[in-house]
Amino acid sequence: MLEKPNISYTRVSAPVLERKNIQLIVKRLDLIHPLISGNKFFKLKYNMKSAQKAGYKQLLTFGGAYSNHIHAAAAAAKIDGLSIIGVIRGEKTLPLNPTLQMAQDSGMKIHYVSRSEYRNKAEPEFITQLQNLHGDFYLIPEGGTNSLAIEGTKEILQGEDFDADIITCSIGTGGTLAGIVTSAKEGQKIWGFSSLKGSFILKEFEGLLTKENLSPTADYEIFTNYHFGGYGKHKPELLSFIRDFYDNTGIPLDPIYTGKMMYGVFDKVDQIQEGTKILCLHTGGLQGITGFNSRYGTDLPLK
Repeated sequence: MLEKPNISYTRVSAPVLERKNIQLIVKRLDLIHPLISGNKFFKLKYNMKSAQKAGYKQLLTFGGAYSNHIHAAAAAAKIDGLSIIGVIRGEKTLPLNPTLQMAQDSGMKIHYVSRSEYRNKAEPEFITQLQNLHGDFYLIPEGGTNSLAIEGTKEILQGEDFDADIITCSIGTGGTLAGIVTSAKEGQKIWGFSSLKGSFILKEFEGLLTKENLSPTADYEIFTNYHFGGYGKHKPELLSFIRDFYDNTGIPLDPIYTGKMMYGVFDKVDQIQEGTKILCLHTGGLQGITGFNSRYGTDLPLK
């Protein structure tokens, strides 16, 4: 299903960058697949191969109602001819939002659980209950992050990417950042921009590296002050930035992940040395914009 993707780059021009001779390149992971785009392509790659090799016919995974991972996993399962169950946080709401409608149309069986139940998503007893209800399945964690996902995200950086001085990416579960910090070369700096409110992500990320026995090959820093209120939250200045960025570059950003990352990058330009080359990873997430616009009455660009 998941073959080697074709990846493109877009150089961003802006007066604030030109004044300091800063090169800002966007790696367009959002364009590598029409349904399984961005970092999800890499996170699912080896999980799908592992499931098939082990002879599984059914997958099960977790996510929120607007989850990029749910959207991508449903598409991947359909392409590979596997059935899939999506355990969704929250109550069923009709009509389905565009993310869940697409997942259901792709064959995903949606299993709703309360927010309190959802907190047990990693507990063996809860997994056993799901197996008793749905039969045997190959489990893919929330956000797709596990050791196989990280093996995939290690492949994001290639070729000319290693010429960049700074590499930036957004953070959800931390699986993509883990792949980046353990595949970048010595001397590069990795900036992660958390979409979640709070500094707990710092400890969680360190725990992920320890759990997976990973050693960073480059220095990294995680910024926790560009969440705009928390996961899934936004403010007018973020939406204005996303619209202006699109008008100036033709690159759409989502308000959950990539918009916050890019806002943070531009906010830090004054702190960046002249002549620096920055590589920003566009990790996709654009499928969620349709639902976001419908929910909040906004008009963020889709493509």
